[in-house]
Amino acid sequence: MIVANKKLKISIIILLGILLVVNVLISLKLGSINVEYKELISGIFFGQSNENIAIIKDLRMPRVIIAVLIGANLAISGVLLQAVIRNPLADPYVTGISSGACAVTVFFMVFMPSVTTLRPLFGFLGGLVCCAIIYCMAYKKGLSPIRIVLAGAACNALLGGFSSMITISAGLGASNIQKWMMGSLATVNWSNVNILLVYSVIGIVLAILLSKVCNILSLGSKNAKSLGFNSDIYMVIVTAVAVFLASISTAIAGVISFVGLLVPHICRMVIGSDHKYLIPCSGLVGAILVLFADTIGRMLMRPNEIPVGIVTCVFGAPFFLYLLRRSDLK
Repeated sequence: MIVANKKLKISIIILLGILLVVNVLISLKLGSINVEYKELISGIFFGQSNENIAIIKDLRMPRVIIAVLIGANLAISGVLLQAVIRNPLADPYVTGISSGACAVTVFFMVFMPSVTTLRPLFGFLGGLVCCAIIYCMAYKKGLSPIRIVLAGAACNALLGGFSSMITISAGLGASNIQKWMMGSLATVNWSNVNILLVYSVIGIVLAILLSKVCNILSLGSKNAKSLGFNSDIYMVIVTAVAVFLASISTAIAGVISFVGLLVPHICRMVIGSDHKYLIPCSGLVGAILVLFADTIGRMLMRPNEIPVGIVTCVFGAPFFLYLLRRSDLK
């Protein structure tokens, strides 16, 4: 059931924000070192420190922040892509954006490992090129959803093989890169947080500013042009922001699939299609989902970890098949 009341929509978004804070505290608490919530809150907000709090701040907190940022980025990217392409199967993974960003990032991780601060920009370049190639292959008298899926699958396979070839050439460092490619947050640190936070704020602010544009694009290019709206230019801009958000996340944590596909549909069923509310709602739900998936991955098979990308695959793939089954694709 879609909520129509604006005040109720805002209340839902605020409630999701509170739920995210609760999930952050739970994720910070759970792990090999357990602390009481009173001790955790005192250590984080009031500066009281001990050995446990120091470990949580140095190791667990960066991971939690990265999970929140990546979840929000991927979910908002999915919303923007679905607005532009106007089909329910568009997301950074299906359209090959994540694979393109991953392939370029792997190349620089192996051959230029010292250039860490520019990894998101290299990932953005790879995602942008891959997205353009897939759009060109899928375009035939318009963008067909099924052609996008097939072109995305082909590019995912090709670029996955390319990434694996580069990884093998890395020798002893191959295992760490392979783990990263599966969407792992095990090695993130405060340096990654500082890099991703800046890029994420830029991308999310741009996405929110484009919410009215997304509403018009969702009507279709013909209807948009009848309103005197240059849809072609804005489609490129919105797509570029979507690619940017997905690529910077992939460059930091590898391929985390299906978040951009799953989250917008859940939010749209509750809060409607108005992007003024859909974008912030999707960002919060995406953050909660990735943080929850990472926490599950850390706790389920201790002391071993399941990469968050594998956990999202387990939840997202059945939902993707459900959408594929019920969608009228041509």
